[in-house]
Amino acid sequence: MKEKMDNLVQGLREELIQYGEMLTLLEEQQEMIVNRSADGLIQNLTAIHSQMAEIAKVRDKRDEQRHDLAKELDQDGDISFRDLIGFLPSEYQSLTQALLDEVNGLLQKANQRMRQNHLLLSRSLDFMQQLIQSLFPTQAGQTYDQSGQIGAGYIPQRTTYETLI
Repeated sequence: MKEKMDNLVQGLREELIQYGEMLTLLEEQQEMIVNRSADGLIQNLTAIHSQMAEIAKVRDKRDEQRHDLAKELDQDGDISFRDLIGFLPSEYQSLTQALLDEVNGLLQKANQRMRQNHLLLSRSLDFMQQLIQSLFPTQAGQTYDQSGQIGAGYIPQRTTYETLI
């Protein structure tokens, strides 16, 4: 049983590392959005997608470890982490709880950073649409698409340079 508990602790530590790496990538992404680094942003998005796949892999492995330990402790394999902690030996309870709290904290920070980055990108897109609209005003007003979002307006085939001359 000690081996299964150690495996679970190691799984939580690995998950903590992976979420930390994701948070770092999201912070880099925010800097790239603010600095309007399109090329860097594309590379960053690729790294984020890879990191998300890595997190899913580590999380699945850790979930298997939780399931195996629960069975070893004669508990339901689907028992939650919070409930499982009460069945662990006392020397593992506080460590497991601390690691679980850290993982959840990093997950919340990563989600918050993703929402912030999404908002920054949305505002940048809105600004660009307004700029295009001011350069190429259309006869008709803005319309909404099927999802309720403002639809893309008509963009003429001429370049901005040709329009201004």
